[in-house]
Amino acid sequence: MTHSVPPEVLTLINGLPTKSRRHLIAVAGPPASGKSTLAEQLADILPDAAVVPMDGFHLDNDVLSERGLLGRKGAPQTFDALGFVDLVKALREPATVSYPTFDRIRDCVVPDGGEVKADCKTVIVEGNYLLLDSAPWNQLHKLWDVGIFLDVPPEMLRERLLQRWRDHGYSEAEALTKAELNDLPNAQVVMQSAVNATHIVNDA
Repeated sequence: MTHSVPPEVLTLINGLPTKSRRHLIAVAGPPASGKSTLAEQLADILPDAAVVPMDGFHLDNDVLSERGLLGRKGAPQTFDALGFVDLVKALREPATVSYPTFDRIRDCVVPDGGEVKADCKTVIVEGNYLLLDSAPWNQLHKLWDVGIFLDVPPEMLRERLLQRWRDHGYSEAEALTKAELNDLPNAQVVMQSAVNATHIVNDA
């Protein structure tokens, strides 16, 4: 996942009209596709840019347990999608905006864990479901100035997902279960939203 920013992506972003409000760039793709890496690289290149991850909108584990969804954590229905849509709407205005982040070690949301400063010109939002057609995610479509989608071959994606769980200390059997029963089904949902992207980055 060592993306370098494709020149055509920079051309798209640099060609956006200058406006009083911020530009919002979506970086979407399945889990382990390299969204965070590409988003950070873009933020390093673009002036006055910040990255906002979608992960801070995971529903609390207790809520997921009550709804019988803990085993599907990371699926669209396990996020506060309406709250996330409200955040993206707020980010369009040139004001200071705080947002929740996600602590992967503690597996919990950190309220107001991040902040976008008022003078930020470009916000790069990264997450799985930024281009989804289902409600309420589809409210996001009109908010993006550019939508970038990371397309990864299925076998490469599967291996990355397995390695992610191995790196977290899970056995091969546990890693396989998590990838096959949750991550890969989520990835299939995400892949269907690629048609809504302004530009697709292919990771061969």
